[in-house]
Amino acid sequence: MTYLPVVVSIFVLVFALFLIRRIQASKEGTGKMVAISGFIKEGALAYLKRQYKTVAIVAVFLFFLLWLLLGFKTGLGFLIGAFFSGLAGFVGMIISTKTNVRVAEAAKSGMGPALGLAFQGGAVTGFLVVGLGLLAVSSFYILTQDLKSLVALGFGASLISVFARLGGGIYTKAADVGADLVGKIEKGIPEDDPRNPAVIADQVGDNVGDCAGMAADIFETYVVTLVAGMILGGLLFPGKVAALTLPLFLGSAGILASIIASFFVKLGKNRNVMAALYKGLAGACVLSALGFIWIIKNSAPSLNFSFWQLYLPSLMGLLVAGGMFVITEYYTSKQYGPVKAIAQSSQTGHATNIIRGLAIGMQATALPVGVIALGILVSFWAGGMEGLAVTVVSMLSVAGIIVALDSYGPITDNASGIAEMSGLEGEVRQVTDALDAVGNTTKAVTKAYAIASAALAALVLFAAYVQEIQDLGARVTFLLDDYRVVVGLFIGGLLPYLFSSMAMTAVGKAAGKVVEEARRQFREIAGLMEGKQKPDYGTCVDIVTKAALKEMIMPALLPVALPLLVGFLLGPEALGGLLIGSIVTGFFVAISMTSGGAAWDNAKKYIEEGNLGGKGSPAHEAAVTGDTVGDPYKDTAGPAINPMIKVLNIVALLIVAFLV
Repeated sequence: MTYLPVVVSIFVLVFALFLIRRIQASKEGTGKMVAISGFIKEGALAYLKRQYKTVAIVAVFLFFLLWLLLGFKTGLGFLIGAFFSGLAGFVGMIISTKTNVRVAEAAKSGMGPALGLAFQGGAVTGFLVVGLGLLAVSSFYILTQDLKSLVALGFGASLISVFARLGGGIYTKAADVGADLVGKIEKGIPEDDPRNPAVIADQVGDNVGDCAGMAADIFETYVVTLVAGMILGGLLFPGKVAALTLPLFLGSAGILASIIASFFVKLGKNRNVMAALYKGLAGACVLSALGFIWIIKNSAPSLNFSFWQLYLPSLMGLLVAGGMFVITEYYTSKQYGPVKAIAQSSQTGHATNIIRGLAIGMQATALPVGVIALGILVSFWAGGMEGLAVTVVSMLSVAGIIVALDSYGPITDNASGIAEMSGLEGEVRQVTDALDAVGNTTKAVTKAYAIASAALAALVLFAAYVQEIQDLGARVTFLLDDYRVVVGLFIGGLLPYLFSSMAMTAVGKAAGKVVEEARRQFREIAGLMEGKQKPDYGTCVDIVTKAALKEMIMPALLPVALPLLVGFLLGPEALGGLLIGSIVTGFFVAISMTSGGAAWDNAKKYIEEGNLGGKGSPAHEAAVTGDTVGDPYKDTAGPAINPMIKVLNIVALLIVAFLV
């Protein structure tokens, strides 16, 4: 039975290969469509290669450092986690760039074929993420039987994810903001207009940020959650094999349920795209809940739990996942009040749009906190700390289909851009735009899911940190009347703000350079505005590539350096305070940024559909400004807080033996 997770992971990887073959067998489109898709793929590959070369230098240095300080197995675990995290993002991005043009072609046949193909492309990334994650954790533990090395594996995955999220986020939003400011506001041309010099960089950014970045993000969250559950189980129930295998078996059940549920994604009679996607998510949750019954019935008795003490937390994990989806859709979808309120505020100017968008982002934190608090209360009431671990693993068990929903977004975004730039007929654009509008919401809700799971996973890691201190025989308590704990809380609470500031500043600087270059080309290339000459896309791509690689280094190393400084200078009490402080403020900042940014984006799209004056109206200009402010919120700073929080906790776990 110990080898079952390895078998399941291999099966899901084979299923992903099957989907890849189906995608490649579909029609690719006309020459112009293929050429544009080729430009996007070429730019995305060039960026990722340069990014991975930069990150590889850091990874190799840390590998030797961990080998020297903690042993070869620990260093090897770090290297494997880093490699698989990078691989998940790289392959997912490749599939996205292959699928986008095929979705644009399929849109000629209607909404159903285009939706099916776009979801299949997203499903490849989703199943690769969970398949590689489960394979890495289960096989590495079987080979080493060493939990400490698993912590290093999670560290490798998390660190690569921080780089991927930051680098990809800086790239995509610098290009997006630059393209919007010059194209939409200054020149009054449509989004994805081929005359815009920044348009290819924008399309490339969708893949390196939303696809590769999100894949690496969820991969590390998935891996860290499995590792945290296993470590906590090993510390709470020493010598009990079931405590180590339970997270792996729950993850296996969720993967198989997600594969089956992926066949539920089909348009109904009402032609509602979001409803079609939600059928897959609901199916995965229901089938997972059924699969958990057998697993927990066989595992609970050996851990001295009743069936309901662990099964109730497993259901709670699925409910938290569903709750985050419903809440975030309410705050970010064009159908509901918050987005419409931002759109209406745009009628009175840019400032009122910004004010209302900031307010909506802050408001969007309330209900998610309630859901998270309820999940923690029920989990602890039922099964204590092990119950919380089961809740988090259960929540992440359906990550495969959730990543599929997220990766669907950049695929349809690119398909819409390719249709625009290729001059396809209006009926095709209507299909791709409808799919893209839903994709914007799915990207928002999956980010909220990732943030919630990151916060809960970090709590489990913190519990493992406390338990590890106790097992080492140290008398360390975390009391609010201890000045070291309070200082740690302040430093930890600061980190998400400082980290986000660095990320936002990087986007602003890079976007300014894109604006200058786009203006120069419109000014100096005769006939560009009239469509008689082609812009130099490559220069804008090069600008954002260099900026992303340069600006991602410092903020990515921040969560590695601060725990070391605080731990060794102020002790384990202050480090514990830092961990909790970062979890609390990180959750609020990340939810506020991702939900607020997505609401700004969809408010702009709501106006562009012809509401409140439509395109070119004063309300539209104000909404574009709001969208450009929200871009780095939702796609750079906010999502990158997830892996940052977990890097902090994992570094603390790695160094705890040196502190007590």
